[in-house]
Amino acid sequence: MKKIFSTTVKNLDETNILAEKFAKAIKNTGAFVCLYGDIGAGKTAFTKLVAKHLNVKEKVTSPSFVIINEYLSGDLPVYHFDLYRLEKEGVVTILDELVEYSKPGVLTCVEWAEFSDIELPFDRIEIKIDYINETERKFNFFAQGEDYTKILEGLKN
Repeated sequence: MKKIFSTTVKNLDETNILAEKFAKAIKNTGAFVCLYGDIGAGKTAFTKLVAKHLNVKEKVTSPSFVIINEYLSGDLPVYHFDLYRLEKEGVVTILDELVEYSKPGVLTCVEWAEFSDIELPFDRIEIKIDYINETERKFNFFAQGEDYTKILEGLKN
């Protein structure tokens, strides 16, 4: 996994700008994104904002209790997973689905990917969000694979 860049956002407006840039960067290709961070770090908020900028019409909510939410009304399909409630064995049972949702042309966001405790067998973007204070967050972007490295390199500007 290669760290591409970090950025600190001071409020939700700056998070929205970052989400818009990210949405534009992946709009034509899609992406498989793993989101890491403590409770309240902003994983779901970032996913909601990216979905908004991909013109998703449905209300985007946390999939904590249902494992996956699907949004098909936007510029590309958005699949939003939450692994928080799954043990390692539970993640193994949905690994085939995760692989299927890693295909081009869709955005798949996986919250709490650290709960999988397994190495995902495909290229992806990892976003680690650190809670600094009530409004400020630090986003660290990592890429696995050449295509995702190029996408994130384009975001640095």
